[in-house]
Amino acid sequence: MATHRIYTTSFASVYPLYIAKAEKKGRTKAEVDQIIHWLTGYGQKELETQLEKQTDFETFFAKAPKINPSRAQIKGVVCGVRVEDIKERTMQEIRYLDKLIDELARGKAMDKILRK
Repeated sequence: MATHRIYTTSFASVYPLYIAKAEKKGRTKAEVDQIIHWLTGYGQKELETQLEKQTDFETFFAKAPKINPSRAQIKGVVCGVRVEDIKERTMQEIRYLDKLIDELARGKAMDKILRK
C-alpha cells in the first residue's frame, strides 16, 4: 500500500524537498536539476513541464526520455534498503534518485555522483 502511494505522489511535491536537502548542505537547485537530467534524460524545459503537470513518480520515470544506463553503478542503502537489490523498477528508479540527492547533500563531487 505504501509503495502504491509513492508512485501516485506527484514528482512536483517531492522536488522542493530534494532542493531543500541540497541547499541545506550548501549545494544548489542547478545541481539537483543536473542529477535529474543525468538520470532521466529530461532537459530543463521538459523537467519544468513535468513539474507544472504535477506528474506522478510512476509516469515521470516511465516517460523519461533516456534513463541513464550508468545508473546501475549506483550502489548503497536508502531507507534501510540496498538500491541495487530493489526488484520493482519504478521503486528502484525513485531510490536511485534519492541516493544521488543524498550523495549531493553529503558533499560528494558532481563527477563522482554522475559516475564519470
